[in-house]
Amino acid sequence: MDQYKVLEETGDEVKAQGWTAFILDTNGLGHRGGDYVEPNQPVDPAKQKRIRVGFYAVAPNPGDGTVWGSVTGYPGSVVRVDPGSSPPATALSEIYEVPLPGFSPRGADIDSKGVMWSALASGHLGAFDRSKCKGPLNGPNATGKHCPEGWTLYPLPGPQLGGVEENGSGETPYYAWVDQHNTFGLGNDVPFATGNQNDSLIALKDGKPINLVVPYPMGFWAKALDGRIDDPNGGWKGRGVWSNTGNRTPFHLEGGKGTTPKVVHFQMRPDPLAR
Repeated sequence: MDQYKVLEETGDEVKAQGWTAFILDTNGLGHRGGDYVEPNQPVDPAKQKRIRVGFYAVAPNPGDGTVWGSVTGYPGSVVRVDPGSSPPATALSEIYEVPLPGFSPRGADIDSKGVMWSALASGHLGAFDRSKCKGPLNGPNATGKHCPEGWTLYPLPGPQLGGVEENGSGETPYYAWVDQHNTFGLGNDVPFATGNQNDSLIALKDGKPINLVVPYPMGFWAKALDGRIDDPNGGWKGRGVWSNTGNRTPFHLEGGKGTTPKVVHFQMRPDPLAR
């Protein structure tokens, strides 16, 4: 039963809580069961393995009911959790590390086809497509490095950091979001990253970045974004993407003392003079 419904119907906070350990199917059993080794213990082919990860972003896959999360760090990873029929007893996880030159995912979201998108500190928008994995998704080698072919790294706008020769850019995006329902107007499932060094939002359309720069106020620092369709029959005026500019010290931005965080509405006009 939905945990929110349990809380509403019973008022019992303990009963309404749900959790599960992150367990990898390293013994190839095909389902959760039996003993498992702890994170600080080596893989045992006869047992499953618990991993210690913490989700920064969480996104449910609308296609199959699994839950995905991003794990910060170096190189960082994304984790898939299949709750099964009776979580936590049936919940089983998979982990996929980001391959170099990508690293350190933070904000992430999933599209309607099950592709997980994440903003990477390496200056990429990373896409992980589980369907591209060529090898087994469980077993003793399925501990994170087993599907680099599932990743595609898209460099974000901006120059690379000085002295760095690897693919990427100096852009350090904070978050990513997928426009599953075409709220902006570029189409369904278009991913966005916060362009925190570009004063922008960055959309990825057909593999190419579109830099939606905010020229004013100076110092646009997006921390989150979401889309909304207010009038499905209202054309471009009836839809748009909303984002905040919310640095922890807004008085350091243009305007000085008294400057407060702001909300910015992005709408895509059919031409620059459309009204």
